[in-house]
Amino acid sequence: MFNKTNKAENRKARHLRVRKNVSGTAARPRLCVFKSAKNMYAQIIDDENRVTLTSASTIDKSIDLQGEYAGNKAAAKKVGELIAQRALEKGIEEVVFDRAGYLYHGRVKELAEGAREKGLKF
Repeated sequence: MFNKTNKAENRKARHLRVRKNVSGTAARPRLCVFKSAKNMYAQIIDDENRVTLTSASTIDKSIDLQGEYAGNKAAAKKVGELIAQRALEKGIEEVVFDRAGYLYHGRVKELAEGAREKGLKF
């Protein structure tokens, strides 16, 4: 009998392995990414004070998808641009990128590139 690998458990294990070394400070908070099948989410977190400083997602009203699908690379890029804009408004210029166990590919890469284009450094 074959045992199927559970992709969600494997991703969580990768995320915990990365989180042992990656942590956000007040000077350089952590940009954490979460993706579901339908939406994309990003948060900027100060782990020392355990506070979410700002967040953005495809659910936000300020992202105008014009009825398009929210789970694609174009929507992820808009989320990256929005999170960078909100971070710069709060005076955050540098972050640590936490891809949360996902591969740096596809939607995660587009979110990162969108944030970089708007001026966020990581």
